[in-house]
Amino acid sequence: MLGSTHGTLTTDSRRARVIACGEQPGPAVHGRPAEVDDLDVSGRPLYSDVPDLDRFFRPESVAVIGASDAEGRPNTGVTRQLIAWSERVGARLHPVHPNRPSVFGIPCSPSVADLPEQVDLAVLLVADPLLVIEELAEAKVKFAVVFASGFAETGEEGAAAQDRLTAAVERSGMRLLGPNTNLNAFERFRDDLDGPAIALITQSGHQGRPVFALQELGIRLSHWAPTGNEADLETADFISYFAERPEVGAIACYVEGLKDGRSFLLAADRAARRKVPVVAVKVGRTETGARTAASHTGKLTGADAVVDAAMRQYGVIRVDGLDELQDTATLLARAKPPRADGVVVYSISGGTGAHFADLASEAGLRLPALSEARQAELHQWIPEYLSVANPVDNGGHPVGDWRGRKIIDAILDDPEVGVLICPVTGPFPPLSDRLVQDLVDAAERTDKLVCVVWGSPVGTEPAYREVLLGSSRVATFRTVANCITAVRAYLDHHRFVAGYRSPFDEAPRTPSPSFRKAQALMRPGQQLSEHAAKQLLRAYGIRVPREQLVTSAAAAVRAAGLVGYPVVMKASGAQIAHKTELGLVKIGLTSASQVRDSYRELTDIARYEDVSLDGVLVCQMVERGVEMVVGAAHDELFGPTVTVGLGGVLVEVLGDTAVRVPPFGEEQARDMLAELRGRALLDGVRGRPPADLDALVEVVLRVQRMALELEDDLAELDINPLMVLPRGQGAVALDALVVCR
Repeated sequence: MLGSTHGTLTTDSRRARVIACGEQPGPAVHGRPAEVDDLDVSGRPLYSDVPDLDRFFRPESVAVIGASDAEGRPNTGVTRQLIAWSERVGARLHPVHPNRPSVFGIPCSPSVADLPEQVDLAVLLVADPLLVIEELAEAKVKFAVVFASGFAETGEEGAAAQDRLTAAVERSGMRLLGPNTNLNAFERFRDDLDGPAIALITQSGHQGRPVFALQELGIRLSHWAPTGNEADLETADFISYFAERPEVGAIACYVEGLKDGRSFLLAADRAARRKVPVVAVKVGRTETGARTAASHTGKLTGADAVVDAAMRQYGVIRVDGLDELQDTATLLARAKPPRADGVVVYSISGGTGAHFADLASEAGLRLPALSEARQAELHQWIPEYLSVANPVDNGGHPVGDWRGRKIIDAILDDPEVGVLICPVTGPFPPLSDRLVQDLVDAAERTDKLVCVVWGSPVGTEPAYREVLLGSSRVATFRTVANCITAVRAYLDHHRFVAGYRSPFDEAPRTPSPSFRKAQALMRPGQQLSEHAAKQLLRAYGIRVPREQLVTSAAAAVRAAGLVGYPVVMKASGAQIAHKTELGLVKIGLTSASQVRDSYRELTDIARYEDVSLDGVLVCQMVERGVEMVVGAAHDELFGPTVTVGLGGVLVEVLGDTAVRVPPFGEEQARDMLAELRGRALLDGVRGRPPADLDALVEVVLRVQRMALELEDDLAELDINPLMVLPRGQGAVALDALVVCR
């Protein structure tokens, strides 16, 4: 089946060199020459090595270029912090300055060439790092950090300077963090905290502060990578590295722009394979946010719908606020995998329970009704007039005896329950104190997730500060919204990784038989006529109506007889994009006289509108289906993208579409359909039969393959409408628009 194998971004000229000429393939993948088996049909990587960053985060020796101990100098404070950090990690520090014999009592080398040993990490406190890169390369330094700003974030001139820096680093063989970065990697991390840790990646240092501060609440942090402008090391490198670290339970990211879409997908794929959750704030949802991010980091933010789809495909959990990043990353790092996906709300107030249940259900959490037997058990300790179906209303948690623990344990013992959430909208001692202690004690004896929402605006109560925050087994939130977001992400993540299969494993490495035939139809820089566009679809096995291209009224009548009445007639020309608006489509023609008259009318309109025609199409009329649109386009960051949605003449108005970034398989294609607001139309409404979903999915996969193999030639493809017929009858592309690159 053509659509059952999937590819990746295609550059045909490069493929031709690699396959036909036997040229050494591809760029190096993180310093390693790419092998043929590591490349897809386009010559792009299907695999990336994990960069060895051990000596970056835990170097044995550090050089500080431009070190200073002069009071009032910015470099002095930085030098002081680096000395303290080096002592903590056990590294030998060597100051470098041409005019100082020593810095803070440490002997100073006049230049990089005079360093007493080969160093792992060089920190550059100089305005122009380019002057030092070659010296560091000759000294075989493994890593460098550049704090200096004034590069791609400042505009074209700065971008050119950054390009020169990147080229110098590539020639040197070392790895570089920055420029336009900061000291976050060299912070003081608490070493007295246990449990899985959060590893943090940020492009803006200040935006990582809330996550870093989680240590004060007992949450362990292992690393902080402030990537800055990413002239070399990028977010993807750190995701790959952290995903392999045994102490890392979750990766938290603040991302302004992605350096390379494919690198990001490969890193996210690695994390998904290792079942390590990645939680990200990605700037650029709005035009203003995207513009601001570009001025800050000088990189593409990417079309947001495409970025969102790419993250969803590879299980990256996208959140909006830094508070959500804190809470979601913490929960995913520390909670054990769920044993069930049922959520039970346990409340001391019927109103609180009902309100929370509404919000949780609306967010997609499943709140199953407890069994009659379980409800009867709970009514041993809770009055009969209170509802215990779910939410469980206890009317006031027992304070004076053992019943509170009995209630909580009974709920957690239910096999359908994977998560217990107790919203405490405000403290009410001693009831709330005993409640949270019982919840903490119960959490210690179960693998199931226990969550508490402590809604007090004060946050200084002993029940919160000492009991809840003192427990590593209870997930504590300050807002209902963050609790629901985090729990949904927790259940979604484990559901995702349980069935994850990497699409890169199935990506094709050689072109399909359709490729050469299709490539011959392309016309660089031009739009194809509908007739030529449909020939392209045929080349990839996508069904089109019976039709003939004619250039006279008599030929049109003969064609209608061969195609079979009723017929549709359309003007066909390379520059016609919206035929309906120009009156260049005639439908439901049932006689030779209608065909003859329609031919004359279509050609007259074309002459009046000054539209060049290659003929008139006489087409089979296809009815009784659901009109969809399937298309492909080129994204600056990720390359080819594939879109499916409700089609027809109102496609722009409805805007009901879903997008994916290749490679993806059949399951993701079906997920695209599930995202559509008008999905019910495909299932059959008001007596209409259900549509042929299998045929629609097959078209989506064939369009993907076309987009990948013709990526060098294809700028845009729209099949609209694609008429999806009743189940078992297939799908027919009634019209198509193709624009060549």
